[in-house]
Amino acid sequence: MKYFTTGCAAALLSALATQALAQSSPTLPDDEIIVRGRYLSIDELNSVKTPTPIINVPQSLSIISKDQIRDQAFTNFGDILRYTPGLSISQGEGHRDAINIRGQQTTADFFIDGVRDDVQYFRPLYNIEQVEILRGSNALLFGRGGAGGIINRVTKSGKIGEQFTDLTTSVDTFGAHSAALDANYTISETGALRLNGFYEGLNNHRDFFDGERFGLNPTGRFELGPQTRFDLSYEYLDDDRVVDRGVPSRNVEGGPDVPLEGFDETFFGSPDENFTTLQAHILRARMEHDFSNSLRGNFTAQYADYDKLYQNLYASEEVILEGGTISQVELDGYQDTTQRENVILQGNLVGEFETGTFSHTVLLGAEYTNQDTANARNDNVFEFNNDDSLVIDFTDPLNIPAFSFSNPARSRASEVETLSVYAQNQIDLTEQIKLVLGARYDSFDIQATDIQSGDQFQRKDEEITPRLGLIYKPVKNVSFYGSYSETFLPRSGDQFLTLNLDTESTRPQFFKNKEAGAKWDINSALSFTTAIFELDRESFTSIDPENPDQVIIIDGSETRGFEVQLSGDLTDRWSVQTGYAYLDGEVNVVDGSGFDGNVTRQTPENMFSLWNNFRVSQQFGLGFGVTYQDSYFVREDNTVEVPAYTRFDAAAFYDVSETLRLQVNVENLFDTDYFPAAHSNDNISTGKPLNARFTVSSRF
Repeated sequence: MKYFTTGCAAALLSALATQALAQSSPTLPDDEIIVRGRYLSIDELNSVKTPTPIINVPQSLSIISKDQIRDQAFTNFGDILRYTPGLSISQGEGHRDAINIRGQQTTADFFIDGVRDDVQYFRPLYNIEQVEILRGSNALLFGRGGAGGIINRVTKSGKIGEQFTDLTTSVDTFGAHSAALDANYTISETGALRLNGFYEGLNNHRDFFDGERFGLNPTGRFELGPQTRFDLSYEYLDDDRVVDRGVPSRNVEGGPDVPLEGFDETFFGSPDENFTTLQAHILRARMEHDFSNSLRGNFTAQYADYDKLYQNLYASEEVILEGGTISQVELDGYQDTTQRENVILQGNLVGEFETGTFSHTVLLGAEYTNQDTANARNDNVFEFNNDDSLVIDFTDPLNIPAFSFSNPARSRASEVETLSVYAQNQIDLTEQIKLVLGARYDSFDIQATDIQSGDQFQRKDEEITPRLGLIYKPVKNVSFYGSYSETFLPRSGDQFLTLNLDTESTRPQFFKNKEAGAKWDINSALSFTTAIFELDRESFTSIDPENPDQVIIIDGSETRGFEVQLSGDLTDRWSVQTGYAYLDGEVNVVDGSGFDGNVTRQTPENMFSLWNNFRVSQQFGLGFGVTYQDSYFVREDNTVEVPAYTRFDAAAFYDVSETLRLQVNVENLFDTDYFPAAHSNDNISTGKPLNARFTVSSRF
């Protein structure tokens, strides 16, 4: 509490300074504040669901535009998160997106056009208009999960009245290459079709890593009348790649273990048998209707079908160096298959009205989901010892004895049905003071079946989670806010496929988030935000370091922190995206484990990023960036510490004409040796060395 109070005082002093600066400048009219995509509107399918200027959102958030994705040559979420304060990447076992938001690790808090994107895979960026990252618990808008925050992808849709074809091709110095198509066709005065597609050949610095993925996303937009719009989208994704779980840790006497250094290219797995495949079909329809100037609504229906397999061998124990070399390494492995179908129905109604001197923006919504999942796991068996783990002599590459994924470890199925109703009211008490009140009711009905034993388990959880926010605006372009929110996460879907099916293991996780912050639109193109927060987590699971096949239940943790970010144009030729985050995560109580007081998993204390874009001339531009990530412990046992690192990036752009751009992006400019992510104490990713990506973009 002392830290939180001190932080509040610091934020208040910062806010007073910004208020004084704002009052010394001319007041900006509302229409200037909302330009440049800084207005979150219900028409943009975004994460707040109401027509709310960012300055009036009582929550810390970041928006990554398609221009920033292009300029920095982002190809995945790992690239994005390196330049977003308060977020970092996790390894995800080499087969899925995994992130850390305010000290909370998740593979589930991803959304697409405001609807849950509920499967574990690597999400491409080829069809993305912008990425919205909200930090802090917010179950009201998103339901289960969202403990540390959520990531929402806003997809490209048809543009009526426009005709264009964009083609982008790139290749990097590792041999990875890609091509992307974005074509829009106006078919009538009220309709447009848009086709996005991509292909990517994968490669990097790691021995034996390769793969390919491609996607196709046709969409249609139709105006059914002056007040009604209809969008229809189908997406097919296919991903086939090597599963790479990095390097193990090495023993250090008298201190925490560290990642194995000097083996950045060595592959601790089977080149032929470490791979993952994904085929996904996603069909989405959305209807929007304006009942009047002050009442609007939308309805979204989504059906998705996913078929995924991954299998791998990996280092399962720390290695011991003898004279600077490795003598032996222990390997373990498994094969995992998942088939999933889900149906999501979501409707929102937004009304704006007045009662006396008060103005109201009211959101009413409901959501229904049904998710069927089948999952099976086979352990590997080495012929040498008829076991799933084996210690072998180290060679580079590894000489792996014969094995097969032939030992059935589990086979389970689950059905998850949820029903949610939510309401929120933003009340303008005065021109300076706004109050946000909301609550959400969720009902989760989960049935799980152990196919091998025939055992069945069913659990139903019902919860009401509140949201409260208070905003004070001394002038139109400055706001101070405080917020309180709760969320809970049932052990649904993937969790029920791995946990012990008993009441204690399957009880929900609960989160409480307190946040205070300030936002300042310095001008129409530059904004400054800052926030402090305290996030309490009750009852969660972690992998048992002594037995990776088992989970342990942890009673709670607490994360306190501070964030600041500056985004926009400093001059007509110089734009900047920069942010800093401080995180203090602590495990509160772990019965019988001795972890009490340890640092929460994968929570760097300090993170900093800066990206500069300089327009040297009308045709030529330069980019320069730096990211810093502090050291962190991989797991709650705090036995392996990943060291801090600083990485520099650069870019150059040349617009040959209005329809042709040449671009080069240099990653890790000074060839820093670093470890960007980890999954477990002995699966730690190694960073790419100095490399460059060359891109040609054209419009026809």
